[in-house]
Amino acid sequence: MTSDSGYEETPEPKVGYRPCVGIFLIGPTREVFVGQRRDTREAAWQMPQGGIDPGEAPVDAALRELKEEIGTDRAELLRQSAIWRSYDLPAEIAGRMWSGRYRGQTQKWVALRFLGTDADIVLDTPHAEFSAWRWVAADRLPELAVSFKRCVYLSVVDEFRHLLV
Repeated sequence: MTSDSGYEETPEPKVGYRPCVGIFLIGPTREVFVGQRRDTREAAWQMPQGGIDPGEAPVDAALRELKEEIGTDRAELLRQSAIWRSYDLPAEIAGRMWSGRYRGQTQKWVALRFLGTDADIVLDTPHAEFSAWRWVAADRLPELAVSFKRCVYLSVVDEFRHLLV
């Protein structure tokens, strides 16, 4: 699937895009974790995500990113997506991110079940990315996302919706 918005689904990571993992973290009430980005004053809620280090498996990257971003990796793998989802960053962001090296991100998404409690979630970490967090219904994720990630979130919710039952 390709769109005019710079969104594409591929069987392998897209060349020229930063390889990263996206995390669909399902909480105890079958809602999904979102965090408000710390680096903006605008509403910019997103699911955890982050780069995949060379030689690192996406699931290992997901657990590492959880620990870095929300202070805990108390989660178990439910499913890993079979596809990579790539999106373009807006020009004003792409030029300053990663020294302009990437056009956007190519993401492998994983669905994880959170095994901890809300008290395990700590945002004030050395790699803090979020200023606030909450559990939300999966159907609300696309409306909370910044515009250039909406196609990704719609696709991820469609793929992992059955895990919420």
